[in-house]
Amino acid sequence: GEAITEGREEEPAEKIPWVRLGIALAFVLAAEGVHLTGGAACWDWLRGFTPGGFSVLEWLPALFALFAVLLGGLETYQEGIRALFRGSLDMNVLMSAAVTGAAILGDYPEAAAVMVLFAISEALESRAMNRTRAAVEKLLSLAPDTALVLDDGRWREMDVQLVKPGAIILVRPGERIACDGVVRQGRSSVNQAPITGESMPVDKAPGDTVFAGTLNGVAALEIQVTAEASDSTLARIVRSVEEARGARAPIERFVDAFSRWYTPAIFLLAVLAALIPPLLFSSPWKASIYTGLVILVTGCPCALVISTAVSVVSGLAAAAHSGMLVKGGLFLEQGRRLSLIALDKTGTITSGIPCQTDCILLDASEPAEFLAAALASCSDHPVSAAIARHAAEAGLILPQVREFGAIPGQGICGIINGKKYYLGNKVLAGRLGADTPELRRQREALEAQGRTTAALYGEEKAFCLFGVADAVRESSRQAIRELHELGVKTVMLTGDNTLVAQRIAAETGIDDVRGELMPEDKLKEISRLAAEPGALIGMVGDGINDAPALARAQIGFAMARGGTDTAIETANVALMDDDLRKVPRFIRLSRAMWGIMIQNIVFALGIKSVFLALTFAGQATMWMAVFADVGTTLIVVANALRILKK
Repeated sequence: GEAITEGREEEPAEKIPWVRLGIALAFVLAAEGVHLTGGAACWDWLRGFTPGGFSVLEWLPALFALFAVLLGGLETYQEGIRALFRGSLDMNVLMSAAVTGAAILGDYPEAAAVMVLFAISEALESRAMNRTRAAVEKLLSLAPDTALVLDDGRWREMDVQLVKPGAIILVRPGERIACDGVVRQGRSSVNQAPITGESMPVDKAPGDTVFAGTLNGVAALEIQVTAEASDSTLARIVRSVEEARGARAPIERFVDAFSRWYTPAIFLLAVLAALIPPLLFSSPWKASIYTGLVILVTGCPCALVISTAVSVVSGLAAAAHSGMLVKGGLFLEQGRRLSLIALDKTGTITSGIPCQTDCILLDASEPAEFLAAALASCSDHPVSAAIARHAAEAGLILPQVREFGAIPGQGICGIINGKKYYLGNKVLAGRLGADTPELRRQREALEAQGRTTAALYGEEKAFCLFGVADAVRESSRQAIRELHELGVKTVMLTGDNTLVAQRIAAETGIDDVRGELMPEDKLKEISRLAAEPGALIGMVGDGINDAPALARAQIGFAMARGGTDTAIETANVALMDDDLRKVPRFIRLSRAMWGIMIQNIVFALGIKSVFLALTFAGQATMWMAVFADVGTTLIVVANALRILKK
């Protein structure tokens, strides 16, 4: 672990001060309430209370607003001041100018509301920014901290960081493999889903490669280590996630980019309006300063800033209502530009649960499906589980199995009604002398369709052949069709074999297929696709092996219900019900939000342009400036809230 994190500064996770922001929002509501009802009879008891000659009723809204700004916006003011010292005008300067302008105008509740709403929207967007490191640490925990190492003829437990290439380690049934290596002795099935994304456990025999963090099945394996823990496939996935996040260039928010010229122009215009007439034309200073203040208030970017924030928050709320948790408004803004969606197969397009697809009777002398289901019900192997689940759904009452046993790397066996039966793969068929030409023909036909096969055997014959495959989700076909209707291309990136991938792609209508990919291969494919001019790439996945590609894609989508913590934390959007149809819905929502934001910006700038022209013509007053600022803000906010209906 130290080798992976070495050289990176530890950054404490930022905590969102929800309680403080909630109190600030309460003060905003209190300020607005007193301001709106200040003339009501309910305040008569306070109206005459004027200590020191100041009316408490007049200053109460200002006091509440001050508390709200101190609680919710002090950091914004501080950052704005630092930005000014650096000679830049960023989002914090925009907000500080907006609040100051409203305060100068005497509209204290509005000043507080703008600041606190901005702080809340920023908090919503930054909530998940510091959680990636924790997800990576969870990923590292997949590999055991210790390993059983052969030392002077005895097995000794050793810290995995001390295990060197060439060492021999022992992995018992049900344990996770500690290091990358090659099987030296033993046969077992290994669940490689965390690394390769394969939907079915893979049988391992001497000479086969295994990966750290994968789960050993039913028999012990002796493994010769080929890489140190810090350089295992799992560790490389961790580094890939970090590097992919760093490689993705940040996209500036529209308001920040707009402020580069808008805010300086408004400030310069206000200063010139206040200084030039008195200096050059002997105009009254008071009138000129008043004009400059009107320009500053009229040009105050409240409407632009708050309409953008409300649009984003409304879009995030609408997405959440539809079962999509979006980790920031930036990704919701980008969604409209997605040109290609890359999809993992297992657990994304498919359910990730093997199902019995075929049952071919080879010998009718025994109730083969019935007997096979009885044997399968005694095993937790995914192929057996699929056969047993199919029988359970059919309502079959199964006989008792005696002397049940597992045959590592081959299958299972047991005695039913006094006869011994076997359920297993083609290796078991060869061992029993039951691998007939007909069985081979049928098995090869099923395997050509991407099925995993198992057969029920007697001592010398095969009774029945089963095909098992990962089932396509009901929603996948419709999701792919909707993406194509939106003009978005699709490609499948999977660790499964290419034949299986092509079959699934043909069933669902996916445009292109890349099979037999390791995590780093998926990352390379995403990087290659993202490098094409004008391309904006999305990636949908659910497993640890998808994490590097999810991080490298401009927008990563994770299947949240069945996905791993690492995939969910790495992705930018979590699909809470694992429904692929949420992806085209996300794109449509993004396009709707962008359209409303453009409407708001054009409207706000248009109104401000009209009132600025009236100001220079000498026709605008301070209350008109208030209308230009507050009225425009209310209108664009109301328009932004329409996103909730999308």
